[in-house]
Amino acid sequence: MLTLPKTEKRKTQPYVYVPFTLTMRQMQKPAREGFPLLFAHLGKHGLKPVGAPFYNYRRIDMADTLDVEAGIAVEALGPEEGKVRNGTLPAGNFLGLSWTGHPDKLITVTGMLIGWANLRQQKFDVVEKPDGDHFACRLEIYESDPDEVPNMDDWVTTLAFKLKD
Repeated sequence: MLTLPKTEKRKTQPYVYVPFTLTMRQMQKPAREGFPLLFAHLGKHGLKPVGAPFYNYRRIDMADTLDVEAGIAVEALGPEEGKVRNGTLPAGNFLGLSWTGHPDKLITVTGMLIGWANLRQQKFDVVEKPDGDHFACRLEIYESDPDEVPNMDDWVTTLAFKLKD
């Protein structure tokens, strides 16, 4: 099930993340390695999350590698430690939609969101460079907890891509 895309104004938001450079074949690595590091970091430092975990795609070169962050928004930042880094999600208008279904189908859903934006002449905050597309903020937010929703076909994921100002 897919919702219609909508534009949402977001404020800046602190977040913690673990960065990865990988190929499309390795896209499960941030979830398997990054999310457990983040959750342990939150618990160790008493940090309070204010949303669901996400992937933040910083650079995409589909033929080569991607720079992606496994992240989670927090009330306030703590220390950087090991692979865990601090950041701030940018303020601005985001185009987003929610999807209920298996995460493997998100590439199709992403294509639909990009098509919607093109039809409405809404431009994403992205810079094209020789090493790929560099995004100000391109979030894939995992709203479902795998312990509570074991069937991945029932997972809810929100896509939120920052629009150019």
